[in-house]
Amino acid sequence: MTKVLFVNGTLMRGLALNGNLEGAAFLGEARTVPEYRLYSIGDVHPGMYRVDEGGISVPGEIYEMSDEIWAKVEAGEPPGLYCGPVELDDGRVLDGILYPREMAEGKHKDISAFGGWREYAATLGS
Repeated sequence: MTKVLFVNGTLMRGLALNGNLEGAAFLGEARTVPEYRLYSIGDVHPGMYRVDEGGISVPGEIYEMSDEIWAKVEAGEPPGLYCGPVELDDGRVLDGILYPREMAEGKHKDISAFGGWREYAATLGS
């Protein structure tokens, strides 16, 4: 069995947890429909959730992986993140890494205005 997963944070190429995807097939870059908000969870990883209004199109990457690789990815995810449906701007709905809205709002920094995790992470340490 294989899993196709949209990632939008530290699992992306060149970032901290990308090694957890070793052996997975990179299928390309993608964007969500403009219905998501993005938060920085302690400046360590992003948290994304869907909204009815005021959302952005979040950039990310798509990977296909075995169940064994998915188990490694899931085990390496920070607390609170979970797998759920993510709608892409090309009409596909894939599994993606999401964060509960109630854990983000009022507790972490909304970084939606940056347009994506890579863009926000580039400002850290500057």
